[in-house]
Amino acid sequence: MSRTAKLLAELIALPSVNPAYAPPNDPQAGEQRVADFLAAEAARAGLEIEFQNVMPGRSNLLARLRPAGKPRQRILLAPHLDTVNPASDTQFTPRKKADRLYGRGACDTKGSIAAMLTALGEVARSKSRPRHTEIVFAGLIDEEHGQSGSRALANSGFRAALAIVGEPTGLRVVTAHKGSLWLRLETRGRAAHGSAPQFGRNAILAMARVVQCLQTDYAARLRRRRHPLLGCATVSVGTIAGGTQPNMVPDHCAIEIDRRSLPGETEATVRREIGALLLRKGLRARITDAKRAPCWPLDTNVCLPLVQQFLRCAGQSKPVGAPFFCDAAVLAHSGTPSVVFGPGNLAQAHTADEWISLAQLERGHDLLLHFLKSLP
Repeated sequence: MSRTAKLLAELIALPSVNPAYAPPNDPQAGEQRVADFLAAEAARAGLEIEFQNVMPGRSNLLARLRPAGKPRQRILLAPHLDTVNPASDTQFTPRKKADRLYGRGACDTKGSIAAMLTALGEVARSKSRPRHTEIVFAGLIDEEHGQSGSRALANSGFRAALAIVGEPTGLRVVTAHKGSLWLRLETRGRAAHGSAPQFGRNAILAMARVVQCLQTDYAARLRRRRHPLLGCATVSVGTIAGGTQPNMVPDHCAIEIDRRSLPGETEATVRREIGALLLRKGLRARITDAKRAPCWPLDTNVCLPLVQQFLRCAGQSKPVGAPFFCDAAVLAHSGTPSVVFGPGNLAQAHTADEWISLAQLERGHDLLLHFLKSLP
């Protein structure tokens, strides 16, 4: 296998399951073993190594290539180190079959890690390193849960002229993605004995009317609101809980919804919009935030010179949008223009037989190398 494919196979064999999706003290949980392994790889290529502590036992890895001359700009390569939990332990054994390499994280997003770090290592070893551009590889923790890694990097004051965030985009340059709002809606009723429901007020029935309104009237309204790269905003009721036992009229019911937002929308505007619609329909529900941190939409200016340069190097005339949320919006919100790019297909991410095309992995490495060598 090539250097890039070999590195990816080694990364798959190192579990880095996000602790949020693993049992307590699970030996497969955490990103540190991957961060340490990559630090050694990067150091051998001549990169400067720094660990940014984010949470106990969990650190971002920063591997830095200084320019040959006076730095005038900085480029950030930012894949994430964590994965979701495996379908079975066999997913930590990389398997090659024809053009595919199978294993947990193969496309989401250890393929991006391998392509980015090997490309940067080749630039570091060559005689043509940029004279005025600093390039930083940042292996970020916790993207799959709370994005603590990218938020810590942004809060530290780190900025770049452009961030390329590694995610499986099929090697298409993504300049816009949707935001992700999780909202909790609660209805209240009055408890009563199940044999005499007329003396109570059923909170589940009230919530059923709220759910019907959200999935019909509200969803139809969102379909009329479109973004040129992202299409329409969406709403989905993901959980519901209410009542304690069959012979009691429930006095409380709660749902959690996933609301994918478009650029220009905020949590405050979405909450006001839903509240106003329910009020017009004669419905009442308490609306609160169900996420611990904001997940903004991304909408990077396509006309920025570095974005245009990367598009040309990727052989792409126009950018595309993505329905998912990732670290790119966190970095962009802090002042670093960001795009999303990497080998692999989102359809394979988080699946029981996650895989990546080795041809696409090599192509991703080549495109990134071409861009890095084009920097001044």
